Amino acid sequence: MDETPRITKPIVDGREVSMEEALTATAAILKANNSLLWRGSGNVGVMQEVSDLLMEQTGGILTKGSLCDGAGAAGIEEGRGVNKTLPLEQIEKSEVVVIWGRNVTVTNAHMMPYLEGKKLVVIDPVRTEIAKKADLFLQIAPGTDYYVALMLSRLILMEDREVKVRMDEFAPEYEDLYDFSREHHTKAILQDMEIDLDDLGRLLNYLYNRKVVFLIGVGVQKYTTGSYALHAIDSLAANLGMFGREGCGVSYLGDSKLGFENPFKTSCKRVSKVDTAFSDFDTVLVQGGNPAESMPDSNRVRKELEGVDNLIYFGLHENETSKMARIVIPAKSFLEKEDVRLSYGHQYVTPMKKVVDSEVGISEYDFTKAMFETLGLNGLESEEYYINTWLSQCKEMNGELVSPVYEAVPYSEGFGADGDDAFKFIKDHSDNFINTKRITKYRKQRKNKSEAEMLWLVSPKSRGTINTQFKRDSRIRLNPVLGFKDGEKVKACSEYGEYLFEVKCSEDLRTDIALITSNTVGLNFLTPSVISEEGESACYQEVKISIERV
Repeated sequence: MDETPRITKPIVDGREVSMEEALTATAAILKANNSLLWRGSGNVGVMQEVSDLLMEQTGGILTKGSLCDGAGAAGIEEGRGVNKTLPLEQIEKSEVVVIWGRNVTVTNAHMMPYLEGKKLVVIDPVRTEIAKKADLFLQIAPGTDYYVALMLSRLILMEDREVKVRMDEFAPEYEDLYDFSREHHTKAILQDMEIDLDDLGRLLNYLYNRKVVFLIGVGVQKYTTGSYALHAIDSLAANLGMFGREGCGVSYLGDSKLGFENPFKTSCKRVSKVDTAFSDFDTVLVQGGNPAESMPDSNRVRKELEGVDNLIYFGLHENETSKMARIVIPAKSFLEKEDVRLSYGHQYVTPMKKVVDSEVGISEYDFTKAMFETLGLNGLESEEYYINTWLSQCKEMNGELVSPVYEAVPYSEGFGADGDDAFKFIKDHSDNFINTKRITKYRKQRKNKSEAEMLWLVSPKSRGTINTQFKRDSRIRLNPVLGFKDGEKVKACSEYGEYLFEVKCSEDLRTDIALITSNTVGLNFLTPSVISEEGESACYQEVKISIERV
């Protein structure tokens, strides 16, 4: 894999300039109206958002939605009301851990010590490293997570009287879930999932009368119906009485800002981050992101970016977006500035002190301060003020700072913002199983290809990278049964575009999927710029592709 070079010099109109000159040119452009700030994902430092205050003062536009976890978060909020983080200590106290669409050895290596001595169940279309160590592995078809969860809930409600008695207290609508599950044709669903009732029975044996934790990955919700998958999994957990109990719970990407008063909150107008119409704006400031490569449907995105008069890139690394920019401003790394780190995976809040002095780049705060001063704007507080505002809201636990809404056992008092609501089970699913929208759409547009020739695209994260940052790949992974060999050059095609990749064979993949990690150059020429039904989220895996030798 190739490492991405760091940007060390500001650039204006193709020539290296001083930081002062680059900031002056940026301020002159931002004076005009009709500007957009598009910020990348994956950075959980709070100070990155200080530039929102600049947009508010200049009449600029911000984005809404997510390229990562929005659909799943919406599904969780449908059932629980709020998306609280499951403390790591509850994983440690569990007896069984179900790892569902989550490659923990790659994305959550810090969790591995908490899994020692546990019974492990893995549900995934890919035989990951953790799946090879599991006590039970179900290699389900892509996009069928909703149906797996729903069928398990149905079986539980058919058989377990103790579950029904327990749920009368905190989730009295469980009968509605049972009635809803009966609307689905079991035989057809099992055939589509490519598992049988025996598989589900073996899985249920690990879930009954145990302390169980679900670790859910974002891959299960990279579809238009992604919210339903998480809501169905949460409904299954509620059926099992997993909420509000020691050693139990569901861990997804929690709402890291839950309970905080955000000093960077603004009333700016917002547009979608998923299918942004960049060419509608005279000026686009891209901060810490790479939309030309990381947004879905790269053909559309690059055409849109080419229509922007003033594209400004503010970030650490050279990438496809920085190469298109009129102005390039190098940023500071975490080691070179003050910040506060939140987490969507645990409750701890970490003050991040500057540990390295560097002449390269400028921090988000100093960039915003320079814009305020140059443009004669008022209202920006000191950097220390903002950092202390975040830290002062935290609780202290055993000498460490934790989220203001931290609970040792989340939802022990109930659900909703005030903890006085019941769990709300899933009662609706807009995708008809027999005639799913994504398959129908695909068949209509790809009549020249049979269904058997097409592969579901799976796009997980890779080790040591954050999407297109740090290291880049060029490979597509395929099961060797498909007839391709290591090192072969192939063209992957979808209705949105095509790109050339090098084959890497793996027997760990199902024969109906192609795996391209999110740091791979060209991945998003294949993906759709469609938005999830709930949560305003990207749907990277709502697509099938064909593979051709070149």
